[in-house]
Amino acid sequence: MATLLHIDTSLNGEDSHSRAVTAAFRAAWQSEHPQGTVVYRDLDADPVPHLRAGAYYAGYTAPAEQTPQERDAFALRAELIAEAEAADVILLGAPMYNYSIPSTLKAWLDHVFTVGRTAMTESPSLAGKPAVVVTSRGGSYQKGTPQHGNDYVQNYLQQALGTGLGLEVTFIVAELTLAPAVGAMADLVPLFETSRDQALAAAASHARDLVMRLAA
Repeated sequence: MATLLHIDTSLNGEDSHSRAVTAAFRAAWQSEHPQGTVVYRDLDADPVPHLRAGAYYAGYTAPAEQTPQERDAFALRAELIAEAEAADVILLGAPMYNYSIPSTLKAWLDHVFTVGRTAMTESPSLAGKPAVVVTSRGGSYQKGTPQHGNDYVQNYLQQALGTGLGLEVTFIVAELTLAPAVGAMADLVPLFETSRDQALAAAASHARDLVMRLAA
């Protein structure tokens, strides 16, 4: 039975576009794989603390050699890393805030990114695992738009998750999400609706594909 680690970060609750798409992925996953396990973290409702020095440096010591103080400092990191290692697929909601990812997601990454175990080692413990990143943004950052080149979500996460952790990263993007709420963007509502519908369909389709792939 496969395990899905589902992490949301949006602060917009039921109005969140990224949450709607991650929910579509999860629903399709559970429909195709009802006997599987889903582990859920809402980093907006229950954020992990920023990485502190004690927890960071304890990661350089093998668990069996850690002092009691180091084990206490590393406990949350150990829990988050074990969750990621136990998952067969990692699903991340990563809306764009001020051109980059939510600070709550960065905090989670800082805990999981551990030199010698998940990163910067010949055999990273998460290497090859599929990671599906659902990112949403109020405007468009595609080529030909005024904001092209200012997207620091996909580039950063591809580097951190793909190059750093060795995950197999797939991005699903919902854009122009502010169009229905901003009068000056009213002409872009049809493009927003198309982007939203495509993201929802892509999430469901990719979930089904991954279930089939893991079952093969």
